[in-house]
Amino acid sequence: MRVTQNMLNQNMLTSLNRNLGKMETLQRQMTTGKKINKPSDDPVGLSSAMRYRSELEANEQYQRNLDDAQSWVEFNDTTVGQAVDVLHRARELAVQGANDSNPQEAKNAVASEVEELFDQLMDIANSQFNGKYVFNGQKTDQPPYPTDDAYQDTTFDDGKINFEVSRSLVLNVNVHAGQVFGEAEDEDNAFATLNALSTALRDGDKDGVDQALGHLDSRLDQVLESWSDIGARSNRLELIDNRLKDSDTNMQTLLSKTEDADMAAVITNLRTAENVYQASLATGARIISPTLMDFLR
Repeated sequence: MRVTQNMLNQNMLTSLNRNLGKMETLQRQMTTGKKINKPSDDPVGLSSAMRYRSELEANEQYQRNLDDAQSWVEFNDTTVGQAVDVLHRARELAVQGANDSNPQEAKNAVASEVEELFDQLMDIANSQFNGKYVFNGQKTDQPPYPTDDAYQDTTFDDGKINFEVSRSLVLNVNVHAGQVFGEAEDEDNAFATLNALSTALRDGDKDGVDQALGHLDSRLDQVLESWSDIGARSNRLELIDNRLKDSDTNMQTLLSKTEDADMAAVITNLRTAENVYQASLATGARIISPTLMDFLR
């Protein structure tokens, strides 16, 4: 095959362009820190990177949902714990008031404290979190007890407040007032029991005090059961939180391995490409420069 000067020139230019293209790719990788800057760089890797990014975005949303769910459950845990404290104190007062050796003045004083506990428990039952009533189901814009005597005939909304905290996993985070303080028809309704206890103390009715004490014990059992359930939800949310964080770390690692450039290797390859380019230019200069006049000299 006859090799002409034009062939040499074309081959040299092709090689130079190839070296320039490689240098341009390496320089872009060094500038962006990414080895995938356009689809043609690595179609398969790009597909994997997009999938990892999609998973990370979903995880971020789940994490936000989980944070909201944890805040709601923590607030419920606090308020139900306060209700337990109030009912425990009421029980102590009931035991104290059941003692016949106490004068009526002392029983009246105990009754006054029971009435204060009633008001405190009503405040707890109408607690709000971020402007939402936490014990009235999905009717978060309405208090479960709009008046002090509403406990006598109120029917609570038992709608569930749910959060999607991971793929296909939705958790309920609320309890309604009936579960904690009792339904209107329940004998151990917390508010009815405190009212009955106060009345019995002021009337010196020992049997009435004893009956209220039994109802307090029954209601405390129900409240403690609800409190335990809230604690279980909190523990589960914590486990899900740890799993989401582990998943996020793994996805970030996979994404980095897929699209991040190895800067040490990029710098080394760029220096090598620059040296090859300079050598190509020097060689090309020797190939292109000779002409017929140069030989005739």
